Amino acid sequence: MARRSTKTPPPEEFEEKILDIDVVDEMQGSFLEYAYSVIYSRALPDARDGMKPVHRRIVYQMNEMGLRPDRGYVKCARVVGEVMGKLHPHGDASIYDALVRMAQPFSMRLPLVDGHGNFGSLGNDDPPAAMRYTECRMADATSLMTESIDEDTVDFQSNYDGQEREPVALPAAYPNLLVNGAAGIAVGMATNMPPHNLGEVVAAARHLIRHPNADLETLMRHVPGPDLPTGGRIVGLGGIRDAYETGRGTFKIRATVSVETVTARRKGLVVTELPFTVGPEKVIAKIKDLVGSKKLQGIADVKDLTDRQHGLRLVIEIKNGFIPEAVLEQLYKLTPMEESFGINNVALVDGQPLTLGLKELLEVYLDHRFEVVRRRSEFRRTKRRDRLHLVEGLLVALLDIDEVIRLIRSSENSAQAKERLIGHFSLSEVQTQYILDTPLRRLTKFDRIELESERDRLNGEIDELTGILESDAELRKLVSSELASVAKKFGTPRRTVLLESAGTPAPAATLQVADDPCRVLLSSTGLLARTATGEPLPEQGGRRTKHDVIVSAVLGTQRGEVGAVTSAGRLLRIAVIDLPQLPDTASEPNLAGGAPLAEFLSLDADESVVCLTTLDESSPGLALGTLQGVVKRVVPDYPSNKDELEVFALRDGDRIVGGSELRTGEEDLVFITSDAQLLRYPAAQVRPQGRAAGGMAGVKLAEGAEVLSFTAVDPAADAVVFTVAGSQGTLDDAHTTAKLTPFDQYPRKGRATGGVRCQRFLKGEDMLVFAWAGPVPARAAQKNGAPAELPAVDPRRDGSGTPLTSPVAVLAGPLG
Repeated sequence: MARRSTKTPPPEEFEEKILDIDVVDEMQGSFLEYAYSVIYSRALPDARDGMKPVHRRIVYQMNEMGLRPDRGYVKCARVVGEVMGKLHPHGDASIYDALVRMAQPFSMRLPLVDGHGNFGSLGNDDPPAAMRYTECRMADATSLMTESIDEDTVDFQSNYDGQEREPVALPAAYPNLLVNGAAGIAVGMATNMPPHNLGEVVAAARHLIRHPNADLETLMRHVPGPDLPTGGRIVGLGGIRDAYETGRGTFKIRATVSVETVTARRKGLVVTELPFTVGPEKVIAKIKDLVGSKKLQGIADVKDLTDRQHGLRLVIEIKNGFIPEAVLEQLYKLTPMEESFGINNVALVDGQPLTLGLKELLEVYLDHRFEVVRRRSEFRRTKRRDRLHLVEGLLVALLDIDEVIRLIRSSENSAQAKERLIGHFSLSEVQTQYILDTPLRRLTKFDRIELESERDRLNGEIDELTGILESDAELRKLVSSELASVAKKFGTPRRTVLLESAGTPAPAATLQVADDPCRVLLSSTGLLARTATGEPLPEQGGRRTKHDVIVSAVLGTQRGEVGAVTSAGRLLRIAVIDLPQLPDTASEPNLAGGAPLAEFLSLDADESVVCLTTLDESSPGLALGTLQGVVKRVVPDYPSNKDELEVFALRDGDRIVGGSELRTGEEDLVFITSDAQLLRYPAAQVRPQGRAAGGMAGVKLAEGAEVLSFTAVDPAADAVVFTVAGSQGTLDDAHTTAKLTPFDQYPRKGRATGGVRCQRFLKGEDMLVFAWAGPVPARAAQKNGAPAELPAVDPRRDGSGTPLTSPVAVLAGPLG
C-alpha cells in the first residue's frame, strides 16, 4: 500500500488527513493517462489529415506566418521558435526533427516543406545542419493542407496554456496519410505506414465517392501498392493485400540494380535506387564487413558516385570470373539492398487508435473532406447572404435617393435618421447603418449598375452553394472534382516497381529472367522485340539504319503480356518473355534483331497488326478507326483467361486502319480520307464502349472515299500531317507528290463531320494514296524498311505537294 499526504502545512486549527491509495490502482490510472497522452498528443497520426500534432502545428504556424511558396525563405529556427512558443509544449529538437523530415524528398512522397540548405541525406548518413543555418517555407502542395482553414471548415481548440487556438485537424485537400505515410511508436502500440502515389490514391478515392460499396479488389486496381520516394522494387504483393485488407502486412523492398561495364575490363552492379530509409553508407559498410569476413566473394571494389545532379549511383565492381547476377543475389540476401517493411496502419479516428485497411483509410478521409466542403459552403453562403442583404438595402435607397437624403437632412441626429429610414423603407438595422455609412460618391448611376450586377452574381453563387448543401450528389461531385484537380497538378509517375512473389523458390528456368519492366516494340516491317529495361529509348535522330521506324511501343514486364490489335478487330495476347531482347546499346533504336510477327501470331491473309497495347485496365483504353469512318473507344476490359478477344464488331467489308492506346484521354483523334479531307476532334467526344460494341460515326465520307489514316495526337505536342497524292496504284510511283504540314494548321471540328482539305491535287492526281498525322520528329521508311526522305515543312494547309525522292510506305513519330 502507498500512503500519500493530501495536505499542505496546515494551520494549527486544521486536522491532518492522510489518504490511503492502492498502489495498483494508482499505477494503472497514472499509466493510462500517460499512455493516452502519448497516443493522442504525440505519436500517432490523425486519419483525417494524416498528421501528428507536431506536424500539424508546424504546417499551421507556417501558414499563419505567411511562409507561402511565393514568399522568401526564413530561418528554420524562427519557425521552430514560433511553434514551440505558441503551440507545442515540447522541446525544439523534436520540432526541428519533424520539420526536417517534412522537407526531405527521400522521406516524403510529397514533401510539405520547401527546404533551403542541408536537410540531411538518405539513411541519415549525413545529418542535417542546425536550425540556425537552414531555411524553409511551405511547399507548393502544403497550401492544400490549410486551404480554406479560415472559413470555419475545421474545429479549433486551445493550446497548452489557453492563450492561442490551434486546429484539431487540417482541411487536407488530399489524403496525406496515404500519400506520405507515417511512423511512430506510442505506448503499447505503433504505426508504420508506407507512402503511396498521389494520382493512384486520388483515383481510388474518387472511385469510392462514385461507388461507396466498392470492394478492396476494385480499389487495388487504382492503388496496387506503395510508391516509395526512393523508388526500388517491392517483392511480395500478398503482404500488401493483407495490409490493405486488415491493416497489417509485410513486403520486401529491393534495390534497383543494373549490370554495366564499369571499366575497360570489368563489369559491375550499378545501384540507382535503394530500399526506403536505407542509405549508401550503410550498404557500403555491410559489404566491406562481409568481404572482410569472406562471407561474400566476387567483389573487387565499391564506389559511391552519388551527387546532386545524377542522384544515387553506387557502383559495385565484380571480379573477373564471377557472374554479376549471382553476386547480386547474394547481396540481396546478405545486405540492406533488400529490406522488409512491416505495414501497421494504426491511426486516430475520433480520438481512438484503430487499425485500418485501405478502404477504411479512404472512408475516414472522405468523410472528413465531405464535412470540410460542407462547412466551407455553409460559411461562404452565409457570407454571400450577408453581403446580398446589404446590397439589396443600398439598391432600395438608390431607387429613391432623393427621399433618403431628405429624411437624413431633416433628422435631428443619426439615431433619428436611422429610425426614419427603417420606418419609411422597411429596412433592417444592418441595411440602414450600411446606407448611412456609404459615401455620396457611391450613389452614382454606374454604382447602381455595379450593385445590380453584384446582386445577380451573389444570387447565383448562393443558389450554387445551396445546391451543394442540399444535394449529397453535388457535394460528392465537388469533392471528386477538387481531388482530380489536385492529382492533375501534383501527381507524378510511379517510382516503385511492383513484382509478384510466389513465396517459394521458383524453377531455375523462371529465375533466368526477373519480371522487370521492359518496352515491347513493333517495327514498320513487322518485327517484334523487347528492350532490356523500361527506360525511354533514345530520340530518333541522326544516322538512319534499316528497320529503325518503330510504329508502336508499349511498356510491359519481362514475364507479362501485351496485346496486338489487328485490322480484323481482334486483340491477340503476346507473351513478352517469348520476344527477342535487343542489346543495351543503342544510340539508334532499330529492330534488326527482332523476329517477324508470324512467329507469334496466326493472322489471316488479309489481316495485319495496326498497333500494340498494354493490358492495363486502368488506362483510358484504345481508340480505333476503320476504313468506313467508324470510330470506337474500347473500355479496357481484358479477361486473363482468353488469348483472343474481339475489340471491334466490324461491319461487312470494313477493317481497322489505325489505332492508338490513349495515355490521358485528352488526345485529339485524327481521320484522313482518300479525298484529302482531315477531321480532328477531341477523344472526349467519343463515348467508351464495351468490346462487343460496333463503334460510332467518326468521319463523314464523300461518295467513293475511304479512310486512309487514323491516329491519336496529343494537342499540346508539336505534330505534323504528311500526305501523298497520286492516282490509284501509284504508291510506289516516283511521280507522286507529298506535303508535310504543321498539325496546328488544322482546326478542331465536331465528330462525324467532313473535315477540311489537307492537300490540293495537281493534274493527274485524284486521290491521296498515303497519309499520317503524329508528333515530331517523324521518320519515314520504304516497304523493305530502308529509310525514306521527307519533304520540307509546308505551312499551307491545302497547298499542293512536291515530288518525292523515294517512295514512303510507313511513317512514325518519336517513341514515348
